[in-house]
Amino acid sequence: MDQTPELSGRILLVDDEAAILRTFRYCLEDRGYTVVTAASAAQAESILQRQVFDLCFLDLRLGEDNGLDVLAHMRVVAPWMRVVIVTAHSAVDTAVDAMQAGAADYLVKPCSPEQLRLAAAKQLEVRQMAARLEALEGEMQKRSDALGSNSPMMMGVLETARQVADTDANILILGESGTGKGELAHAIHTWSRRAKKAFVTINCPSLSADLMESELFGHNRGAFTGATESTLGRVNQADGGTLFLDEIGDFPLALQPKLLRFIQDKEYERVGDPVTRRADVRILAATNLNLEEMVREGKFREDLLYRLNVITLTLPPLRERPEDIVALAERFLAHFVKNYGRPARGFSDAAVSALRAYRWPGNIRELRNVVERASIICPQPMIDVSHLGLGEQVTSNAPRIGEPMSLEELEKAHIAGVLAASETLEQAARTLGIDASTLYRKRKQYGL
Repeated sequence: MDQTPELSGRILLVDDEAAILRTFRYCLEDRGYTVVTAASAAQAESILQRQVFDLCFLDLRLGEDNGLDVLAHMRVVAPWMRVVIVTAHSAVDTAVDAMQAGAADYLVKPCSPEQLRLAAAKQLEVRQMAARLEALEGEMQKRSDALGSNSPMMMGVLETARQVADTDANILILGESGTGKGELAHAIHTWSRRAKKAFVTINCPSLSADLMESELFGHNRGAFTGATESTLGRVNQADGGTLFLDEIGDFPLALQPKLLRFIQDKEYERVGDPVTRRADVRILAATNLNLEEMVREGKFREDLLYRLNVITLTLPPLRERPEDIVALAERFLAHFVKNYGRPARGFSDAAVSALRAYRWPGNIRELRNVVERASIICPQPMIDVSHLGLGEQVTSNAPRIGEPMSLEELEKAHIAGVLAASETLEQAARTLGIDASTLYRKRKQYGL
């Protein structure tokens, strides 16, 4: 019995001979590939408008259609897709021309099932490697997108960040949710002399004090219920590099003295282990909360705040960077249409006006999400206002304090803005100062 493992990949077969389509399809589906067939150039074009494929086997002779013309169209609408030309012996010279025009390979028919499978496996492997590279480039692009700017205010922050990056000074990054604090922290690490070492992130709101201590400093086996194995902790992982404390305002108050001691002395103990250890770690922290007010309220240690904000960088909200809104939207759009293979290539004048008019309570994160959604649902080259889904806030430009409106209208707008700026409902509830069940009722009441 054939024990070849099933593989993954989406394949489009284009041929005007039904027998060839059927044979190729069965052969490839037998290996676990997802296969879609088209019997004409028009059918193939229609399918490519609706679905994304990794690989296409394209017949060079498609009735009255020329395979080279079809190939040229495919290179435009799906440039990431690998195309293998399928041809008869008599047309090998034309197949070579097709490769010069952008085809990845050619296959001479009649061919054996094994030849077909080998050709598919080879091209899909190349495509998967390219996809991994694109993902890495996309992650880097995502970080640079949030930081690229024509705003004098933002450029000033970036200039300061570059100046202090190559020191070991602790940096506190302030700004509303979604302004790119994490991206700036990673950029500072990349610009520093610690760039070749690890950049380790701890999301402070996600853990209780006990779990946070274990996550941060590690623990010995048996230190507490469920500790079946010893762990090193994030501080150990970041040794020689950078530790980023995201949303430091939510760091457990009971654990703050141990964090302060580590920042001052670079010394710590694992949970359940009396041995004192050292780690050379640079601390970056970020928050959207007012730490000075938290100090006055007894919710944050003053001495810890002094240690964290040796250098303070404040990222402006997107509404204070109007010069960047359209440029960021266009960069996001280029990224998403490449990933999803969608037809959108730009924004209509009305859409541009809507992007500029909107207040962006969720900042760059919200803009990215809006553009991603629009790129997916837009069936045409230009994204219009209807595809953005910004609702009434586009025309109203968001309510402001003191405007003639009811408290109910103001509350609805405020909750909508906080929801857009929050990664989770729990985070939104904390920001609003209400519990999750109350937020649920408010969302239902206002239809959010």
